[in-house]
Amino acid sequence: MTYCCAIKTNAGLVFLSDSRTNAGVDAISTFRKMLIYERPGDRFMVMLSAGNLSISQSVREILQNEQVKDAETGEGISIWNARSMFDAARVLGSAVRHVSQRDGAELRKAGLEFNVSLIFGGQIAGEGMRLFLVYSAGNFIEATAETPYFQIGESKYGKPVLDRVITPDTPLEEAAKCALVSMDSTLKSNLSVGLPLDLVVYEADQLKTDRIVCIDYENPYFKMLHDSWGQRLREVFDSIEDPQWNGGQTDTPLRVSSPRHPPLKKIASADERLI
Repeated sequence: MTYCCAIKTNAGLVFLSDSRTNAGVDAISTFRKMLIYERPGDRFMVMLSAGNLSISQSVREILQNEQVKDAETGEGISIWNARSMFDAARVLGSAVRHVSQRDGAELRKAGLEFNVSLIFGGQIAGEGMRLFLVYSAGNFIEATAETPYFQIGESKYGKPVLDRVITPDTPLEEAAKCALVSMDSTLKSNLSVGLPLDLVVYEADQLKTDRIVCIDYENPYFKMLHDSWGQRLREVFDSIEDPQWNGGQTDTPLRVSSPRHPPLKKIASADERLI
């Protein structure tokens, strides 16, 4: 399993991925899930992958040369000459379908589904930043102001903090911090996600970045964030009043009557029914 997330704000983009791949409790390996495509001044793109490793590696290889036809000119469009991120995402979708047509039937014969999920985002000169989630069928959706982030892999543990913090107006460094907290929550709850992590932060309209870091167990910032987040969560939890059951003094009682929803009825004998 893996966990990757990408965030799009007005200030820029944040990409974060773990590097653990496992096929059982005794078959754990490290494979990096992020790939950066950059031509300074022209285009900056990042791809994150989750799912079957052989599929995602094949997609990576084919994407370098994959092309789709321009509807108007009939010319081939690749990620290196696409005039928009939408067209570049079309090329990635085509690469996914290419691998599916080549390997999908044989995978199914072996009892395996064609399983890959990809996040693809960046900016091409002449348009704004865009962020896409690409499915195993090669189709995709785009991030919006209402949903300014995407996750793939083991997403449930890291989702709550993203929902509570991220908006289009979130500062870029705060978005990076939120992504790391999201990853830390996932690492805490799921052993199939593991360090090292790859983090890329892209500032809007720069068409390049040097904010690239690999985070391992010795990274001082991530160690500080891990310790602080756990401690502060405990402090907030302890600051919340315990529920009062026996008439204790409180301004926020738990046991109150609801006109629409009475408490559950106890069943005291074999003859009783809830309905």
